[in-house]
Amino acid sequence: MRIIAVDDEKLALEGLMTEIALAAPEAEINGFRGGKAALEYCARLKESSDAVDAAFLDIEMRGMSGMTLGERLIALFPDINLIYTTGYSEYAVQAIDMRCSGYVLKPVTADKIRHELEHLRNPVPDKGESRLYARTFGKFEVYVDGRPLKFKYQKTKELLAYLIDRRGDPVSIADVMSVLWEDDSPDSSHVSYLKNIRTDLIKTLEESGCTECIVRSRGEIGVVTSAIDCDYYDYLDNQGVEGSDRLFRGEYMSQYSWGEYTLASLYGRQEIWD
Repeated sequence: MRIIAVDDEKLALEGLMTEIALAAPEAEINGFRGGKAALEYCARLKESSDAVDAAFLDIEMRGMSGMTLGERLIALFPDINLIYTTGYSEYAVQAIDMRCSGYVLKPVTADKIRHELEHLRNPVPDKGESRLYARTFGKFEVYVDGRPLKFKYQKTKELLAYLIDRRGDPVSIADVMSVLWEDDSPDSSHVSYLKNIRTDLIKTLEESGCTECIVRSRGEIGVVTSAIDCDYYDYLDNQGVEGSDRLFRGEYMSQYSWGEYTLASLYGRQEIWD
């Protein structure tokens, strides 16, 4: 699902996008601090025959109001779901007249957003998007169709996290051993355990219908990045785009010490764009 959020107040926008991400961890979310920037983004999508599924719009904004923006979004995407966010209830009738999908009174919470997304006016079609979503900012978690993926071993989850961190680069047995068990050699007793972990990873993904996410070759394994939705990948692909800075909030795979190397590089990228 592709979602946009529009609010002219920076802190309000960041809070809104955070709550949307909590309610819909698998969604692609883009934020804008004005109607003009949001419309320019949507126009580019339409040119590429793509669309926005839902838009969370503040009503009272400087320049273009949320109501005006909503009308223009409908002109671009007739099936878009408009959800208005506001601190004032008097706009409800006007919003209903526009056949909006929802109306959320501030403060906005993940529960309120989740309720609106579960009762969209226009159902979101299956676009063949990746069913597997990986959240790397904060503690690592992986979802299939919005539900946490469960593994037999904790190390299996860490193996998948490391493969996602490598962004499609194939990793060898020695690579995995050095990361998961801190410099153990491939001849250690952990080799048999690693085989069990690898089997658990493949079996779990197969049972979830996500076998396309993994590619294997003799002695190496990696992920197919195009088959995985991931906040880390989205951040790297959209640096410099307004709203992308809300994705990275200073934490990366915080339960894994090896994630500190990537965390340092993320801070370096952020300094370049600040």
